[in-house]
Amino acid sequence: MNSAHQKPHRIVIVGGGAGGLELATRLGRKYGRGGAAEITLVDRHRTHVWKPKLHEIASGSMDTSAHEVDYLAHSHRHSFRYRIGEMVGLDRERREIQVAPFIDDEGRNVTQARVFGYDTLIIAIGSRTNDFGTPGVQAHTVRLESQSDAKRFHARMVNACIRAHTQAAPLRPEQLHVAIIGAGATGVELAAELHRTTREVVAYGLDRIDPDKDIKVSLIEAADRVLPALPPRLSQATERLLDKLGVEVHTSARVAEVSGDCVCLADGRMLAAELVVWAAGVKAPDFLSNLAGLETNRINQLVVGATLQTTRDPDIFAFGDCAACPCGGTDGNVPPRAQAAHQQAAHLVTQMKLKLAGKPLRDYRYRDFGSLVSLGKFSTVGNMMGGPMGGSLMIEGMLARVMYESLYKMHELALHGWPKVIVDTLARLLTRRGGQHVKLH
Repeated sequence: MNSAHQKPHRIVIVGGGAGGLELATRLGRKYGRGGAAEITLVDRHRTHVWKPKLHEIASGSMDTSAHEVDYLAHSHRHSFRYRIGEMVGLDRERREIQVAPFIDDEGRNVTQARVFGYDTLIIAIGSRTNDFGTPGVQAHTVRLESQSDAKRFHARMVNACIRAHTQAAPLRPEQLHVAIIGAGATGVELAAELHRTTREVVAYGLDRIDPDKDIKVSLIEAADRVLPALPPRLSQATERLLDKLGVEVHTSARVAEVSGDCVCLADGRMLAAELVVWAAGVKAPDFLSNLAGLETNRINQLVVGATLQTTRDPDIFAFGDCAACPCGGTDGNVPPRAQAAHQQAAHLVTQMKLKLAGKPLRDYRYRDFGSLVSLGKFSTVGNMMGGPMGGSLMIEGMLARVMYESLYKMHELALHGWPKVIVDTLARLLTRRGGQHVKLH
């Protein structure tokens, strides 16, 4: 513990995603309340939603108000400080981070540029989609990187349906066509959800639209199968279900360009679509590539050792999607998954305890529990590690659905504890029973 004359250890966490917010919450409870450390979370958004839920916001199947966490209120309840803004620079010698001014939607300054000092800095700013320099992506696609991205796509989708219903002219070929580029978990989950929610939107009185004829969802993947990071049998099962839903799947299809009304493939094919989502490839934010001399890899991730400390500064840690962390015992790095960020956040709580006590830090070892992909109300598929003979076990249906939902509950438990999670879950169930099942605005 700190003496009366000793300043509390300053731990600054940059990034309030799944891992960053869990870490700030746990450290706040453990050290913030007693004054042993001063915990500060810096994030450019006001609220948090679990990133694997973004496809539900985009499709309109989730009410964000029932799931989002207000950083300011949450920090007050759990004894850490929340400061709004985006980190734009780092002075390692002075142990300070620079945060850009925060500007509201009306273009007015809410905060000026600020500097925050630290004794330990933890960077957890997640990842961004990687467009690989493909022409037209910036101008004509939506990326699901944040709540605002997901809400923007949803608004476009609903507006497109209303426009099609009210216009006098016949529908253009691309008008109600959605192209999703990238058939990883996000792309596949969004495609399945959109099949349902677009039909529900149309069912609310937009009777001039024939969903089976006018609405089309295409899924485009450069690899030779959907879900290329998962076992082939999972890919096959998923593709069969998507085919039953009427989702048009294009594999071994590299995108050459995106325009305002179509996606151009490298083989010359043109897929008509006005609503295009880019969900292919990930990289860490560009500004990390030149951040105070810290080591990064080709996709801008900060290179860290087994203790999650950056290779060139032991007082700076990084974890989650923005960090290139060795798996431990195997080749390669920890994959960019929510379960990895959850594990690393828990490990860093122990690391901070050891650091504050002046003891040696422990190595992190990634534990792969498998992967799960939700296909909305239609099915859930996945593979769980540790199956027969030590391999992986393919699961689907209700069991897979329960396990998929449990991942989110683990995140909520880390933030709120059992009583609040139980109350919130019951409230959502009751609200959903009595209300509409798709967001219309």
